Amino acid sequence: MQPGADKVRVDPISIKSKQEINRWIAKYPRDRKQSAVMAALRIVQEQNGGWLTDELIEAVADYLEMPRIAVAEVATFYSMYELKPVGRHKICVCTNISCMLSGSDQVVEHLKSRLGIGFGETTDDGRFTLREVECLGACVGAPMMQVDTQYHENLTPESIDRILAELD
Repeated sequence: MQPGADKVRVDPISIKSKQEINRWIAKYPRDRKQSAVMAALRIVQEQNGGWLTDELIEAVADYLEMPRIAVAEVATFYSMYELKPVGRHKICVCTNISCMLSGSDQVVEHLKSRLGIGFGETTDDGRFTLREVECLGACVGAPMMQVDTQYHENLTPESIDRILAELD
């Protein structure tokens, strides 16, 4: 028997995730399945508890028949993808001009104080990760933040406390 022959390569993308990726691939012309790269990365990130490993990035590249570097470039460019473990709840605070002019600095200070962490950090209990983002496209409701997949607008310290209290 050859060395390593007893090792079976386990596909890091689950069957359920592949089914969901395939639904995205079907939305594009047959020769353009790489167009599903952002959706595929989101799907495998969710499968993995909110972050992407090098192995998952490579598996997405192989599945979509893309150069691995091209998928890595997407994963490292967009703030929606995480390359290290995150808390159960990811809080993304917009600090771009509309939110800044509407008081995002107070939102940031309240969250940092309340959670005891800064941007890019996770609480000791693994519950929250705090991220700064450039724009979430909800300028009319500034200041705002995204918690997991939900947008929260017109934030005040009181509304922030309510939102955090409602999370598991």
